[in-house]
Amino acid sequence: MAAPVSFARITPADRPPFTVAYDRKGAGEPIVLLHGIGHHLQAWRPVCDILAASHEVIALDLPGFGASPALPGGSSYNLSSVVPLLTAAFTELGVERPHVVGNSLGGLLALELGRTAAVRSVTALSPAGFWTPAERRYALGVLRGMYAGARALPQPVVESLARSALGRASLTGTIYAHPGRRSAEAVVAETRALREAPGFAPTLAAGREVRFTSDVPGVPVTIAWGSRDRLLLPRQGVRAKHTIPGARLVRLPGCGHVPMNDDPALVARVILDTVG
Repeated sequence: MAAPVSFARITPADRPPFTVAYDRKGAGEPIVLLHGIGHHLQAWRPVCDILAASHEVIALDLPGFGASPALPGGSSYNLSSVVPLLTAAFTELGVERPHVVGNSLGGLLALELGRTAAVRSVTALSPAGFWTPAERRYALGVLRGMYAGARALPQPVVESLARSALGRASLTGTIYAHPGRRSAEAVVAETRALREAPGFAPTLAAGREVRFTSDVPGVPVTIAWGSRDRLLLPRQGVRAKHTIPGARLVRLPGCGHVPMNDDPALVARVILDTVG
């Protein structure tokens, strides 16, 4: 999937207008893709063509991330605020109750959308919100460190590091099990996306109080976890299954926290099995 080529101005009835960047391709039942904190819609590039062979695929930059501007001044990045904004974005983009797939923060948002019956199915890849207090402190601390590192490294240093597999591992080894497979161009772009995300700090602050404790009845739910996830440990998937008893829990062998790059074929199959 290429860089974002389109922008939509969203005008909710009870909130200030905001703008989201997106890209869409394919035809068929719609699948909306939601990335994690500090990332951007290009995280889905490895699986988009597979999904678009049978579905319309819409990848969004969440508000305050990627090419999507920050929310208007004073707007909250809490779940209870962002979920209705995503529902309004679906309406503006002409997709009613799409299938939704999310990774990390995006997985948490996908589950919240499923809980409100705003979507047809949910595929959550290593979703946030099933942590213990200690695991939450660890994850948020790692994310703060990644953000500080991205902001501290000059752009020429990032570009130099990204030219080697070892350098790409130093930049992205926390989220990928196989960072060397990511292209230099992609690593440079996602490091810039993390560094320049105005939504990062308020979203991370909102995450201090987040736990997902509700069932998601009435829609198919798959929760998939990379066996080599170093940010949200795989045991959190078992808690997710206890919380959502009807969910299908899938192990992604050899995958890290952002599994789409580590095993695109496996991740696409998990998504299409859920959608089907």
